[in-house]
Amino acid sequence: MRASAKTLVTGAVLMLCAVLGLSGCSDKTGSEAKPTRIAFVPKVGGIPYFEAMNTGAQEAAKQLGVEWDSIGPATVDPAEQIRIIEGLIQKHVDVIVVAPNDPASVAPAIAEARAQGIHVMTSDTDAPASQRELFVNQATADGIGQALTDALMAKTNGGGKYAIVSCGETAMNLNSWISVQKEYTKQKYPNAEIVSTVYAGEDQETATTMAKKLMETYPDLVGLVGECTTSAPGVARAVRESQKIGQVFTVGIGTPQAIKPYLEDGSCSTSVLWNVESLGYLTVWSAKQLADGKTPAEVNKVSGELPAVRFDPAKKTLLLGDPLLITTANVDQFKY
Repeated sequence: MRASAKTLVTGAVLMLCAVLGLSGCSDKTGSEAKPTRIAFVPKVGGIPYFEAMNTGAQEAAKQLGVEWDSIGPATVDPAEQIRIIEGLIQKHVDVIVVAPNDPASVAPAIAEARAQGIHVMTSDTDAPASQRELFVNQATADGIGQALTDALMAKTNGGGKYAIVSCGETAMNLNSWISVQKEYTKQKYPNAEIVSTVYAGEDQETATTMAKKLMETYPDLVGLVGECTTSAPGVARAVRESQKIGQVFTVGIGTPQAIKPYLEDGSCSTSVLWNVESLGYLTVWSAKQLADGKTPAEVNKVSGELPAVRFDPAKKTLLLGDPLLITTANVDQFKY
């Protein structure tokens, strides 16, 4: 029985795929390869910072032809992140990206994903002791920690007591910045002292309450640092509601539109950040590189807005760039 013309064509296509090692070929002529599926697990869902990151990621996904999904836990409980990662392993997505609340807790889940052949990378905060393959870093710890300290000391004449209201107690990025702040304060500002560091989770109301308590405990406090995008407006609000604008100065890691009212009334002096949407874009670009089996170059032209992203092969880290100082002069340039 003679083969049909359709059978001959199909056989030729399959043989060509086998010879050339082409990806995306199937036994159905005319079918297309499925797009790369990338899933992001942020520290927590629903806050402006990760929503802005998601906006940039969606734009990159559209331009690069990949599928992107962001699935955030309701709280900063590491167990919630692990449950989401386990669900993504069951779905066998191509790349899992995580911003770990607790690097140690999430490491076994990352190992399980890798054992199942799923690529895993981190973004925003790292888990360097895990089996993650890449880390997309927004800025160096030195850059962020020093910028926060300098911005506050510029308002306190380089001295006085100040306190830090952080978020997740085990968040590696926040803890690395705090370590820099402590050492940098000792070295450059000997007349200044960090008197306390407290942790509010990712809850702005808790940050406000904690900041008020710190001002009560230390009546001579001159500064507060909000170490994340929920505690930055939280500490500024505490100063506003305590009627201590001009007496207690605040700086922090605040998204532009959330921190804008506090910049305008002086309860916050400066926000130290980076372009969060660009961080999301770079995350998707990096995940596609990983899925495609490509190693980033030392300097990468990612997009028109990201023309020279550096890659450190030893640390497997892509660096978005330098920190950005947000004040009343430039806050309206950012819509998130």
